[in-house]
Amino acid sequence: MQNPRLASRYAKSLIDLANEQNSLEAVLRDMRLVHGICMASSEFTVMLRSPIIKGDKKMDVITAVVANKGMNALTMAFIGLLVNKGREMNLPDIAEAFINAYNEMKRIRTVKLTTATALPDAVKQSITSKVAAFMPQDTLNVESAVDASLIGGFVLEVGDKLFDASVKRSLAEIRASITDTSYVSKM
Repeated sequence: MQNPRLASRYAKSLIDLANEQNSLEAVLRDMRLVHGICMASSEFTVMLRSPIIKGDKKMDVITAVVANKGMNALTMAFIGLLVNKGREMNLPDIAEAFINAYNEMKRIRTVKLTTATALPDAVKQSITSKVAAFMPQDTLNVESAVDASLIGGFVLEVGDKLFDASVKRSLAEIRASITDTSYVSKM
C-alpha cells in the first residue's frame, strides 16, 4: 500500500456509510470486484495512477469497465468522489483496506495452508477444525496453496502468526546446527 492511513480512513468511512444505508454486503461485493480488477489488470492500475490522464477520462474508463457488473449506486458515488478529489490512484488500496476492515468487523480470519502436494479434503478439514478450535468466535476462510519446495509437511499462516511444520524448515535447522561451530574451542 502506498498510503495505508489514507486507505483505511476512506475504507472506514465507506463502511460506516454502507452500514447506515443497509448496503454493506453490496458494497463489499463491489469492492471485491474493484480489487479483483486492479489485481488482474496492471494497465487499469497504471491508468488510475497516471497524472497525465484527466479525472473525467478516468471516470469514463472506470464506468466502462464496471458497466455490466451491477455496481451499487453508493459505490459508484464513492468512486466519483475519489476521482473528484484526485484520490483515484488510491482506489486499489482503499478496496483492499475495505475488505480487510469488513473481515475484521465480521471476525473473518484468513488461514493460508501451504503444502508440498495437494491435500485430500479430509486432511484439509482436519487441520481447519483444529485451528477453528483455537478461535471459536471467528469464521475461517481457508486458502490452500502448493509449494513443492517445502518437500513435506505444511505451513499454516493465521493473521500475523506462522506455524511452519515443513521438512524444508527442519532440514534448515539441522544444517544450521551442523554448521554452527560455536562449541568448538578456538586455539
